[in-house]
Amino acid sequence: MLLVFILLCIIGFIVFATAKLKLSPFITLLLAAFIAAFAYGLPAREIESTIRGGFGNIMGSIGLVIVLGTLIGVILERSGAAIVMAQAIIRVFGKRMPTLTMSMVGFFVSIPVFCDSGFVILNSLKRSLARTLHASPVALTVALSTGLFATHTLVPPTPGPIAAAGNLGLGDSLGLVIIAGFGFAFLAALTGLVWARFCRDLPSNELAEEELIPEESSERAAPPSSLSAFAPIFVPILLICLGSVANYPADLLGRGGLYELFNFLGKPLNALMVGLACALALIKGPDKIERFGEHCQQSFSIAAPILLVTGAGGAFGAVLAATPLGEYLGNSLSSLGIGVFMPFLVAAALKSAQGSSTVAMVAGSALVAPLLPQVGLDSEWGRVLTVMAVGAGAMTVSHANDSYFWVVAQFSKLDVATAYRAHTGATLAMGLVSITAIWFVSMLIL
Repeated sequence: MLLVFILLCIIGFIVFATAKLKLSPFITLLLAAFIAAFAYGLPAREIESTIRGGFGNIMGSIGLVIVLGTLIGVILERSGAAIVMAQAIIRVFGKRMPTLTMSMVGFFVSIPVFCDSGFVILNSLKRSLARTLHASPVALTVALSTGLFATHTLVPPTPGPIAAAGNLGLGDSLGLVIIAGFGFAFLAALTGLVWARFCRDLPSNELAEEELIPEESSERAAPPSSLSAFAPIFVPILLICLGSVANYPADLLGRGGLYELFNFLGKPLNALMVGLACALALIKGPDKIERFGEHCQQSFSIAAPILLVTGAGGAFGAVLAATPLGEYLGNSLSSLGIGVFMPFLVAAALKSAQGSSTVAMVAGSALVAPLLPQVGLDSEWGRVLTVMAVGAGAMTVSHANDSYFWVVAQFSKLDVATAYRAHTGATLAMGLVSITAIWFVSMLIL
């Protein structure tokens, strides 16, 4: 219990320091990492390397993706392409349901794309929808973040669900996992959509800070076509999808040149470089190189604080992962014998303790795999529902030690208190509704 009490105190410190004292989230998270390291008794000689390694690991995984995604977003904003995309989506879905539009876009994008990367890529589209339809930016943020998060934790070929399926002996039954994942992910996204409706009046500075991306009449005078406007976003997404297909266990593209091509282009960094090339075509006029340089400077100034906060969140998560907290929570909960609630609680504890949904899914599924016979889940559908329960736990909850929390908060200009109410509250509701539905299905078919 002492380990859990320490974690609650540290989370309380983060909320108090950032929301009440207005301390920089970057400094707050670094302080939290050091406090956690000393409070949990991490050897002094390992503290510095753990914090530095956690910062570096998260930067290595999504740092360049954030920079390139931000640069593409700036070009889309200043060229008028984001407005063109917003208008095209409005024509398809109508003006009456902008939150549903963002939720469904996120739902499908995050199947092959990490939710962090997907939010970065789609943020400019979300801002344009909010501005064009005068919709609540916070509601759209919640709709997008939860739509992305639902399929990220429940639907292969996202790495977490695939790893969980493999740990639970379902490597040859991914079709069942995908079918079940789509159903429960849709319910989770719908829950996030409902939560978004209750967040419409929460404050956000996202649309008030128009000076970050000033208007340029020379670029706005000739808006791009819908095809060229969507290309910088959907070409990378398509390439990442093809990369996932290329690496599918069934070897759908074989192992020849076509596989090598899509495996290379399907990496998020490589795909975003192709997206950036598509975005360059949106810059018009004889001084294209000069304007591109201005866009780069603008995007770097926007991305820098996001990178720092995201990296600090990774450092904090690395410290918690190095403590006995995750093992204590996992072992304590795994012995309760409460059906599908057991893998859910194990994954939720790991998620809340160390921040990464993928780690929670991988570690949680490995931890509960040998315990399935004792809890009546040692059948094919029992294992499928266990994957779903682990995924539901891995979305419960996204808070200050999760890099996704800071990506959502920083890109949407949400203060920490508002981000907890909007994003963290939504992920809690999604997890609880999902596991309730999973439990109900388990009662019917097991």
